[in-house]
Amino acid sequence: MTDREEFLEIFRTHVTRPGSEKLLDWMDSKTDFFSAPASTRFHGACEGGLCAHSLNVYRVLHGTFFTPDEDSEETFAICALLHDLCKANFYKKGTRNVKNEATGQWEKVPSYSVEDMFPYGHGEKSVFLIERFMKLKVEEAVAIRWHMGGFDDAVRGGSFALSGAFEKYPLAVKLHIADLEATYLLEQR
Repeated sequence: MTDREEFLEIFRTHVTRPGSEKLLDWMDSKTDFFSAPASTRFHGACEGGLCAHSLNVYRVLHGTFFTPDEDSEETFAICALLHDLCKANFYKKGTRNVKNEATGQWEKVPSYSVEDMFPYGHGEKSVFLIERFMKLKVEEAVAIRWHMGGFDDAVRGGSFALSGAFEKYPLAVKLHIADLEATYLLEQR
C-alpha cells in the first residue's frame, strides 16, 4: 500500500463529518499534497514527504496517546493527517549546485524552495484551509494551530497564547509531541 493509499484509507475510515469528502477531493485534485515534500532541506525533503510525515504523526499520536474510551478516532485522524495542510502548494521544484566531493565539479541537483502563494502563517493556515470545507471542533483547531509549539513564529515573537492553549487543550500538547517525534526521531534528515 502506498502512503497516499494509506492516508486515504485512514481518512475515509475515521473522518465522516460533512465536507470531509470535498476537502479530500480538493486535496487530491487541486493541490500537490500527496507529492509535496514536508520541508525544503530537512525532514521529508523528497517527493511525497508531506504525506509520509502526516502518516508518521498519525501513527505516533494514535499509538502513544489514543485512549479508546476517552478520545475520538475522527479527531485524532483530522489533527494528525491535516496539521500541515498549509504545506500543500507551498514548495516549488528547482535545482541547486552542489560540489561533487569525488570529482571537485559542481553539479545541479534537484531541490525545493518555498513559494508561499498564500502567506497566512503555518498552523493557522492549515485551520483556515480545512474550515473552507469542513468544520473543526475547538480542540482540533487549537491543536492544529499550535502544533509547532515553541517553533511557532508568534511564540518566537513573544506571544504567550501557546501556554494557554497547552493548558486548556491537552490534544495540542499531544499533537506537538507527535510532530516532534515524527520529525526528529522517525524521519531521515
